[in-house]
Amino acid sequence: MVIGVGNVIEGKARLNDSGRIVIPSEIRQKMGLTAGDTLLMSVEGDVLKIESYRTRVRRVQESMRKYIVPGRCLSDELIADRREEARREMEQDLG
Repeated sequence: MVIGVGNVIEGKARLNDSGRIVIPSEIRQKMGLTAGDTLLMSVEGDVLKIESYRTRVRRVQESMRKYIVPGRCLSDELIADRREEARREMEQDLG
């Protein structure tokens, strides 16, 4: 049975002998979960929290966005730094 109140959906599931639970379809739909999705779990006190990997990545990206200067491409900077490091190593090896 699943109960929805406002933005919260609560459901009931049973743990089977092998430690598996089935997430009710209404909750899977609300979370945008499909078969094969990777889920991350954490325990806070005695509360089990489940989050999709995709949602966690999106949340971390959003939290990091404030540190990135608009118009700056960090991957280009990393590649340039690595090329410079490789150039210095080559010069050092060649003497």
